Amino acid sequence: MSRSKTPIRAAGVVLLRQVKGKTEVCVLHRPSHKDWSLPKGKVEVGEHVVTAAYRETLEETGEFCRFGVPLATASYRVDGRKKTVRYWVAWVVPGGPGFAPNSEIDDLEWLSPDKAAKRLTYPRDVQLMRAALAAPATAPLVILRHTQARRRASWGKKPDRQRPLAAIGQRHAKDLVPILTAFGADELYSSDAVRCINTVTPFADQRKSSIAREPLFSEDGFDDGKSGSFKRLDQLLAIDEPMVLCTHRPLLPELLKHLQRKIGLAKTKHLDPSLPPGGFIVLHRQFHPKRGLRITAIERHEP
Repeated sequence: MSRSKTPIRAAGVVLLRQVKGKTEVCVLHRPSHKDWSLPKGKVEVGEHVVTAAYRETLEETGEFCRFGVPLATASYRVDGRKKTVRYWVAWVVPGGPGFAPNSEIDDLEWLSPDKAAKRLTYPRDVQLMRAALAAPATAPLVILRHTQARRRASWGKKPDRQRPLAAIGQRHAKDLVPILTAFGADELYSSDAVRCINTVTPFADQRKSSIAREPLFSEDGFDDGKSGSFKRLDQLLAIDEPMVLCTHRPLLPELLKHLQRKIGLAKTKHLDPSLPPGGFIVLHRQFHPKRGLRITAIERHEP
């Protein structure tokens, strides 16, 4: 496919912050386009779309952030090429290096929603902003299949629990670091199998977080007592914190079916359990003081 016909993939966020109890929206000025828009940028070759959205936000605004629910995907044409931009709600996390003007983005403003609606050049950005402002606060639960492990046949008679990641699995585990950072999943739960622990260790090391080892989400532990595994999953589901649970492919069909029964989730392609190594599902959980737990959005991602 020629470059003129190759679709452009991009990703971005509607970046929000709270100041004295009021919500402000980040808008950026691009001198080359002479417009005001939202943080976004192209997905690089081999880059995950979540990583791209997080990286572009940090590069353009100098802010760390945590993603909330996904928003609508924007599609339009640029110089005859189709461009699609995936967006998320994102809230500022303190500690970023701060905005530094450059040739691509020379000005940044934090505005009230009304002022931002007037400042933004494109109606599609205004629609995205309004959707972000209407989105509830959520805590993501990332259900992660471990990255690629060494082949069972090559491991011989040694305990399968100790089978480590293959070299490609180790690389993919590092690739997960910015993704899990974007979702703010600092609460780490994992099967006690080495391949699962190794999958989340690079992220844990960067965030200086501990990994809670969960034998009930290992293959042996699940086979020994599914009811205990389901009960433990219910307990994790009820914790109002962003978290990741790393487990194994054979467990996913029954774990996801249990969640569907427990929460009353409709059948959707996003809950397809046939995740490849390093694939994950994100459940965006809203905790309401009276109505209890509600899943407001579901994402399914492959590496």
